[in-house]
Amino acid sequence: MKKEKTAQIAVIGAGVVGLCNALTLQRAGYGVTLFDAQLPGSQTSSGNASYLATELIDPLANPGTLKAALRLWLNPHGPVATPLAYFHKALPWLWKFVRCGSESRAAKSRDALHALNQRAIDAWQRLLTAEGLEHHLLASGYLQIWENPRALAAAKRHLRHLQEWDINARLIDHKEVAELEPALAGRVTHAIYYPDACQMDDPLLLCQSLYRAFIQQGGQFRQTAVTALSPDGQQVKLTTDNGHDSFDRTVLSTGAWSTRLLKPLGIDIPLEAERGYHITWQGEQPPLSRPIGSAERNVVMTPLANGLRTVGVSEWGGLEVPFKPKRTVTLRHHSQALLPELKHTDWPQQEWMGFRPTLPDSLPVIDRHPVYPHLLLAFGHQHLGLTQAAISAELILSLVEERRPPLDLLPYALSRFAR
Repeated sequence: MKKEKTAQIAVIGAGVVGLCNALTLQRAGYGVTLFDAQLPGSQTSSGNASYLATELIDPLANPGTLKAALRLWLNPHGPVATPLAYFHKALPWLWKFVRCGSESRAAKSRDALHALNQRAIDAWQRLLTAEGLEHHLLASGYLQIWENPRALAAAKRHLRHLQEWDINARLIDHKEVAELEPALAGRVTHAIYYPDACQMDDPLLLCQSLYRAFIQQGGQFRQTAVTALSPDGQQVKLTTDNGHDSFDRTVLSTGAWSTRLLKPLGIDIPLEAERGYHITWQGEQPPLSRPIGSAERNVVMTPLANGLRTVGVSEWGGLEVPFKPKRTVTLRHHSQALLPELKHTDWPQQEWMGFRPTLPDSLPVIDRHPVYPHLLLAFGHQHLGLTQAAISAELILSLVEERRPPLDLLPYALSRFAR
């Protein structure tokens, strides 16, 4: 395997994780070619909440979630759903999810999520500063809000949990909430404020800027589907809609689509397409000045460069089940309850669905193929793709260069699924 910087590397997948991989490898001196059937950043990465959720260190599968699961599923405006047509297909994954929800397994996932998240913002600052793109990262702060005064005890418990992990946060009352976000006055009784939290101005604009920087520095982009990988002892051959290409190393960052290329290589992992939805009210003056997350409604609302976005719903429906309009009805219901002025605005509304690549333990795969070490893997970041993209790219670079990474990569290894 070539170690010199003349090595040619393919990055498959031009979402935010793939773009960060491509730029980080390119800056380290490698020749990089980026592959995707779609335009860079135009799929799942374009529709996220644009918020770096570094405080989200608890895996989706945990004792609290499992205890509340039935209630959440039965709520017509609840945050989780499974279309009946897909339920039988989702059952094996859901069983693995339940098994990952024990206190001991959740604790291991929590440690690993915290290890990535505490490094996430610094990694983004390094990447964006190197490319002259610092303007995309905004020191916004974040509010986690409650409307029910009887939930104050729950907020205090959560704050103690955050403090145990040295996450900078404080409890504020309705008066301070109204000072920070006047549009929420009279509806929010208390909140946890995260003063160090950051957001991106707009996830699609960010991806487009990352792509332009990559191309301007000599990167190559091929808009074609990669249909097969054929690694041998020296290279990885890519079969595409336009022919074949071989590279010294290949990084697979195709999110929820990753299993399609790995199964023929003997890798079968429980990666589910967890569908998320959003509504974006497209206007120039959004009524919020920072991201907010409703602890009771399980939605996040973020002001973007061109409007206000509400993101939510975890729908286990795979890659084939069509868009479900009732999910955006739920998002509109919660958005208008929090911000009644949205009932009367004439701003255009964009509805969207994307595919979060989710593994049962809520951890990504950051690893080498066990047989073909020149095939590297970076996918499965669930709700935290934007948050963890830059630090994941730094970890992939350490694997490419065969040097010790800044944190233990065992929790993110493929081998965890063989245990």
